[in-house]
Amino acid sequence: MIDLYFWPTPNGKKITILLEEAGIPYNIKRINIGGGDQLTPDFLRISPNGRMPAIVDHEPIGGGALITIFESGAIMEYLAEKSGKFWPQEPHQKSDVTQWVYWQMANQGPKMGEQGHFRRASQDPKNGDQAYALLRFDNEVHRIYGVMNLGLHKKRYLAAGQYTIADMICYPWATTWQNRNIDLNEFPNVKRWLDEIGQRPAVKKAMAAGPEYREDPATITPEEQARRSKLLTHQRAHPVPKEWA
Repeated sequence: MIDLYFWPTPNGKKITILLEEAGIPYNIKRINIGGGDQLTPDFLRISPNGRMPAIVDHEPIGGGALITIFESGAIMEYLAEKSGKFWPQEPHQKSDVTQWVYWQMANQGPKMGEQGHFRRASQDPKNGDQAYALLRFDNEVHRIYGVMNLGLHKKRYLAAGQYTIADMICYPWATTWQNRNIDLNEFPNVKRWLDEIGQRPAVKKAMAAGPEYREDPATITPEEQARRSKLLTHQRAHPVPKEWA
């Protein structure tokens, strides 16, 4: 059984897509990133980066003690290897898939995340003029859709001539184009790919997971809002928890 530490963001949904597609049994452990669950001593043991997703595999490849893994790319490679699906091992195909997985981790996710951060920051006057940051990351996100459009030219899937973890890891972030000043008609290959991937039953199920975990903002007291703001805003290095002593 896989314990998946999850919140319904694109990074979380990468993993649920693969788990559903591969038919791997899993149990969701709710990590409320707005409430700071990712910074608790117990979770930091699993993910010292203080970010979800993370997994605990109680029946690891080869047996032995349980395995904990953080970082979505590492998780997806592990689960694909465990299931023997969606990551071909022929060297040319494997490297084709792997390069897109690493591209997503280094480019698509971080740049889209920064765009969202600075868009939110620009709504608060105390953060000052965010015009350059908005220009920078709006352009980067536009470039990223262009990269995918090039990568899908005359290709059904991103890598290896087949549906793989490369498609699964890129899909959840790519679906957020509506809020990113993107005209998807500029990227017809991406548009066609999004439509096709989105029709897969496992993808539909995985992408639908999450609303039940979200909170009604009206239920969060001012005291709790203040606690969360102090905990989550402008994070710096986290000390070794005293509970680890």
